[in-house]
Parts: sequence; structure tokens; C-alpha cells
Amino acid sequence: MIAKLKGRLDETGVDWAVLDVNGVGYLVHCSAKTLAALGNTGEACTVFTDMQVSETDMRLIGFASAAERDWFRLLHAVQGVGSKVALAILSALTIEELQRACANQDAGQVSRANGVGPKLATRIVNELKDKAGALPAAPGTPSFIPAGGASADAVSALQNLGFKPAVAASAIAQAQAELGEDAALNDLVRIGLKRAAG
Repeated sequence: MIAKLKGRLDETGVDWAVLDVNGVGYLVHCSAKTLAALGNTGEACTVFTDMQVSETDMRLIGFASAAERDWFRLLHAVQGVGSKVALAILSALTIEELQRACANQDAGQVSRANGVGPKLATRIVNELKDKAGALPAAPGTPSFIPAGGASADAVSALQNLGFKPAVAASAIAQAQAELGEDAALNDLVRIGLKRAAG
């Protein structure tokens, strides 16, 4: 399967781009945000891809980051969300906004996307609320916490104090980055509380 393309941006349309990779043109369908991130025609660019195969069609979906591709796959797994709807959601919301909306079960935010009614938006946030903290939002944002260990216990402690899962995970990720991998649970909770409250 094609996972990534690196080449020159040859042509773009409303929801697609053609990448020239060593003389071969790959048509990739993209969200509006990915198209904007690719740059100008003729420039070098990298696109992370997901291949969608059905009985009648085979297409490459392109993303500006691996995190965006991971969110596309999560969305696409929800019943009633096809690749067009998933791309519409990723066009309407940044992955940070989408992550927050799922963590906080904010269906209204998700229903901003074209083709997403209140019922589908509610299904999306309900199905993805537990997965919202499991994926990184984007490069440069704090990484989320793997299960097990002091950091996971610290996230749990913050959630028990009333913080939302995404807020708790982000605060502890920042505390972990500050204190180092071997930080003690008490220190993680102490610094995490400051970050979450700030």
C-alpha cells in the first residue's frame, strides 16, 4: 500500500491534487486544509496517504500530516462516515478542534462540517470520545500518554479531580516533557495540576 508520496505539486482542484513523483502523476483527494498546506504548484511537497478500495473505485486520500491521516481513519471507521464526509470534517475543523470536540462530546462543533447532521455528529463524538486522547493532535503539540506507568496514573488522578480526559492528558504530557521520562507520580501530578489549571 502507498503510505507516503514525496514529489512536486503538479496541479490542484477543489478537493484534489496531482503529485508528480519522478514523472508519475498521482491523483490524491484532500481536505481543504491539506490543499492549503501543500503550497504552490511546482513546489516540492510530501503527502501522507490512505488508499480506499471499493468494488467500483480505487482512490488515494492525501494528508498534510500523519496525525491527520490517523484522524481520517478513525472518522472513516464510524458507521455512516464515508471518505467524503471524513474529508469534509477535516476541512471544517483542525485536528486539535476535532480532538477537543470528541473529548468534550461537543457534537455541535462536528456538525459544522458539510454533510454532517446533528445525529451523525453525536454518533461521531460518542464513538470517538475514548479515542480522542489516544492520538497526537499534530506535530509540536504534547504527545498523549501511553497506557500504564506513572504518567497514565497521573492522567487518571487529574481526571478524578474533574479535568476532562484531553486536558488531563495534555497537562501530564507537558509535565512529563518538563520532568523527564523517569518522573515520579507525585511530581507529575503536581506539575500537571499547574498546567491543567493554567
